[in-house]
Amino acid sequence: MSFVPLIGKSIKQQLEEREEKILSPFAALNKNSSGRHVEEEEEVEDIRLPFQRDRDRITHSKTFRRLKHKTQVFLAPTGDHYRTRLTHVLEVSQIARTIASALCLNEPLTEAIALGHDLGHTPFGHAGEATLNELHPSGFRHYVHSLRVVDFLENDGKGLNLTFEVRNGIVRHSKGRADILPNDKTEIAVTLEGQVVRLADIIAYVNHDLDDALRAGILKRIDLPERIKRVVGGRHSQRIGAMVRDLIVETLAAEDGNLHISDAMLEAITNLRTFLYDNVYTYYKVHNEFTKAQRIIRDMYSYFLENGLVSISYGEWIEGVDKENWSDERIAHRRVCDHVAGMTDRYALSVYQHIFLPEPWSVR
Repeated sequence: MSFVPLIGKSIKQQLEEREEKILSPFAALNKNSSGRHVEEEEEVEDIRLPFQRDRDRITHSKTFRRLKHKTQVFLAPTGDHYRTRLTHVLEVSQIARTIASALCLNEPLTEAIALGHDLGHTPFGHAGEATLNELHPSGFRHYVHSLRVVDFLENDGKGLNLTFEVRNGIVRHSKGRADILPNDKTEIAVTLEGQVVRLADIIAYVNHDLDDALRAGILKRIDLPERIKRVVGGRHSQRIGAMVRDLIVETLAAEDGNLHISDAMLEAITNLRTFLYDNVYTYYKVHNEFTKAQRIIRDMYSYFLENGLVSISYGEWIEGVDKENWSDERIAHRRVCDHVAGMTDRYALSVYQHIFLPEPWSVR
């Protein structure tokens, strides 16, 4: 039996009208979306708006599930309590939704971008990304590859066919060590929701990487400079709360369609990020594991280029050598890069072991 509200409007129409009444004038509305790569016929009885559908497509994708076995900073096998790429995107999503809610922005759009922003990350975190960037002729950036995942690689090569707003937020989320609030608008997402995810990503990683470094014994609480603690506080929850609150208060006060952070908070976040680069990301034990991971990626990449792609399935060694157009170096590099980038840490280690390490055998 079909569901038709008594007032004669579909659930979809009611949701669209609710967005117009409740959301900020600066929010992205579903009805104003620039649409999808491939136009889809919407179901009359659909109870989800396009941004909600995008969020669900990302959450149910295989690539999203693989994030649980991909490194954030510390290799996942070293402990159960260190962040993985999956817990990172969940923390980003939580922070971004808190900000979006306070600013009356579109939460499903914010959540979809947050959950999808790191789908293109490699095994072994930034070690894998840096290595693929060296090996692939066109370079490699995880935010660009995230877009490739949702456009072409997921769903057996069909992609997820997401809306423009989600895709734009994904490809524009990254910042590296560039300005936290860049003046160049071409560097940031076209929606305020996408810009929120960009800042939520920074807030999440500077705090959880610090938390993980304390857990690993790389840092002690007294190591964090006082000038940072005076602004953001000394505890994990205090730091996140202070950063999120400052962003919300300053943005609401400006009311100009842009995100704002106070000068003191901007300086504190920038200094904290620099502190982590100088004292955690380059710490010798982290760097040593970084170097090992790079060797694994390089060896597999070279092997696949020479021999074609191979994979392990259900504990068996499967020869998946695809020689079609393999003489075209550009195509070969593209397929190898896609194959390696999609691996989890543990899968990459298993493939490496099967290819390069001797296995026990007996003669009967």
